[in-house]
Amino acid sequence: MNNKTYAGIEEQYAKLDNSKIVLIPVPYDGTSTWQKGSDKGPEAFLNASENMELYDIETETEVYKQGIYLADAITENSSPEKMVDEVHQITKKYIKRNKFVTTFGGEHSISIGTIRAFNECFDDLTVLQIDAHADLRQEYQGSTCNHACAVYEASQTTNLIQVGIRSMDVMETTVMDKEKTYFAHEMAEDDAWMDSAIDQMTDNVYITFDLDAFDPSIMPSTGTPEPGGLLWYETIEFLRQVFEEKNVVGFDIVELCPNSKEKSSDFLAAKLYYKMLTYKFLNAVAGDDYDNTINESKGNTNKVSKFNDDDDN
Repeated sequence: MNNKTYAGIEEQYAKLDNSKIVLIPVPYDGTSTWQKGSDKGPEAFLNASENMELYDIETETEVYKQGIYLADAITENSSPEKMVDEVHQITKKYIKRNKFVTTFGGEHSISIGTIRAFNECFDDLTVLQIDAHADLRQEYQGSTCNHACAVYEASQTTNLIQVGIRSMDVMETTVMDKEKTYFAHEMAEDDAWMDSAIDQMTDNVYITFDLDAFDPSIMPSTGTPEPGGLLWYETIEFLRQVFEEKNVVGFDIVELCPNSKEKSSDFLAAKLYYKMLTYKFLNAVAGDDYDNTINESKGNTNKVSKFNDDDDN
């Protein structure tokens, strides 16, 4: 990747010491089982970002002025396990430097490492997975670090909330907490899903966003597209609400599988990333210090049941 700064921003907003935000590209596609090409996702995302206007109309802000440092890409690909370990260690290094750490993949297995790092740094963590697939297999094709296992560890060690699910293997039903799973067909029939999902989150939230959560009509360039997905405005409405009500400590975006003849998906990914940063720093003043509050949030995992309007908890 030849990008010198994220989105071509000026050097004054791109230096590590002055940046609140770190972006780590992980061009890895070692375990995907259908369409290959997500290793090209970070480069396509960065190229699209350079052609994106940086004034956000909705919020009347320019979040890049908070400082966005484009880290060196993680290129470890000798094994899925070594890649996950490298992502884990580098993510944790930047968290400990008091940065808001974000990652762009690559396939979804990279999130095993990022989630592990955030879970070690933040108490009582909720992982919000927005995805078409459950990704709850303990092991697949001889590895626990396969893309099909992306959130199995999170299901055992964090408060996992799954949103948009519409494809899974029957064995994953033995692992899944259905009270914390928002299936796409349910979401289409009950507009209370946003408030319900947020009610089940703890204060600290990490978001892992698989782009196949979107409907293929707006996001065709992903490794395993599934019909019946999310659309743009309902997605950003939900994300804005999460950022407003919870302390989002970081996020990743994965599974952009770029197509040279279809560039709108690259641009959607770029806009999504920028929009999520915009919501995170909506009320922040450029130049002020960022405090990521490592290990400060306390409390118990919320047990509120989904779609229960009569629950007083």
